[in-house]
Amino acid sequence: MTTLVRGASPTLVRDALTVLQPGFTGTTPPDWLLRRIGEGLSSVGLFGRNIASPDQLAALTARLRAERDDVLVAIDEEGGDVTRLEVRSGSSFPGNLALGTVDDTGLTRAVAAELGRRLAACGVDFNWAPSADVNSDPANPVIGVRSFGADPHLAARHTVAYIEGLQSVGVVACTKHFPGHGDTNVDSHLAMPRIDVDLATLHARELVPFRAAIAAGSKSVMSAHILLPALDPDRPATLSPQILTGLLRRELGYEGLIVTDGMEMQAIASTYGIERGSVLALAAGADAICVGGGLADEETVLRLRDALVDAVRTGELPEERLADAAARVRALASWTQAHRARGAETEPGAASEEGTAPGTDIGLVAARRALRVTGAGGPLSAPAHVAAFTPATNIAVGDETPWGVGPELARLMPGTTTGTYAADTAADRVLRDAGERRIVAVVRDVHRHPWMAGALDALLAVRPDTVVVEMGVNQAPARGALHIATHGAARVCGTAAAEVLAGA
Repeated sequence: MTTLVRGASPTLVRDALTVLQPGFTGTTPPDWLLRRIGEGLSSVGLFGRNIASPDQLAALTARLRAERDDVLVAIDEEGGDVTRLEVRSGSSFPGNLALGTVDDTGLTRAVAAELGRRLAACGVDFNWAPSADVNSDPANPVIGVRSFGADPHLAARHTVAYIEGLQSVGVVACTKHFPGHGDTNVDSHLAMPRIDVDLATLHARELVPFRAAIAAGSKSVMSAHILLPALDPDRPATLSPQILTGLLRRELGYEGLIVTDGMEMQAIASTYGIERGSVLALAAGADAICVGGGLADEETVLRLRDALVDAVRTGELPEERLADAAARVRALASWTQAHRARGAETEPGAASEEGTAPGTDIGLVAARRALRVTGAGGPLSAPAHVAAFTPATNIAVGDETPWGVGPELARLMPGTTTGTYAADTAADRVLRDAGERRIVAVVRDVHRHPWMAGALDALLAVRPDTVVVEMGVNQAPARGALHIATHGAARVCGTAAAEVLAGA
């Protein structure tokens, strides 16, 4: 231990480790992580870099639990555009917007249960999902298809269904991003978003899904790094006693675990620093500190542990507040441990809910139901050229995960070609690449990207038979001889669109 914690009580040091949710690099747990788990670290966060296959992931989590059986293993697995289990292939599940578009809560519950079953089979028992954000600003650069939609009550009922599905198989749901990240036009990974609406609007819109999530028994809630002056003019939600303790705990009556969004995100790191930010978050009412998406080393864990211990010693962080936070983490770990024990006693392979048996294609079924097809043009009669207009991805989604319709369409219609086009691409190049083939223009949030809309206009002016596939928020007017809105860019969304294009 460092000099700072050498004189601290073992209980204090253990509590400081207990409230951290750090990450690491590699596909096997490093020695330092196992050592800290032995010293009291109660949670570990996994990211795409840690996952190569289901078998490897199961071995990784088994190694963590060999050190401590009740360790919480967390992941950011929303399905849809944000996937860690299938980061290199694309998700087998459509995201929230697709599910909200179908608006069948039974389907949402079944999708979440199957996703949870796959997580649990790999030893993951804490999912930083669902996003309960109401996507009231269609220009939102970070939420978009991660939201069930712009209607608060639709978002609420699907948030509840998602929570019920996940938690029915023993996976903790983490409803995010409290008190609502939907009405922002800034990505909190990069800067501090601000929502300037009054309290009445917040209660009628942003808070509706969170009230429903609390009533449904969401085991955890994740705070947002956003400034809401109507609630606290000085500090973002993650660091605000008025928001975490006053609103979430007292007014809304939430008793579960409050976890922060990633503390290395610039909304916190560039303004407060991760050490001071973590102290302020715990003091404000948070119970667990998420860090590890960008900072994934032992030094980060020790810096945060020492900052919390020092804050208790100086009186900035009451020792009983830290103890209460650690107790909530341990209680949640006990719940997942008990659920695993019960699961081990049931018949192997038994599905917990209809439609969630191993090998089910419930995700593809949902993706097919989420398609909205308009226009008079029929399916393709010959191999096409897929023109994928590719915007920069936000950090939550990442740029590792493939998306689009090209590979699946080429499987269904051999001879199909694909080109990827960025902001500096002229329509002439697409036309040249396509030759005589019919063009399938694949776009993502075309309403947010003027360059993309311009390229599409130029293309349609010359080739009006072009098919348009929108894989983001379907906000722009439908264009093209055929227009297919998938409401997400998951692999299954691309498959469903390719089936329509091929007339399959």
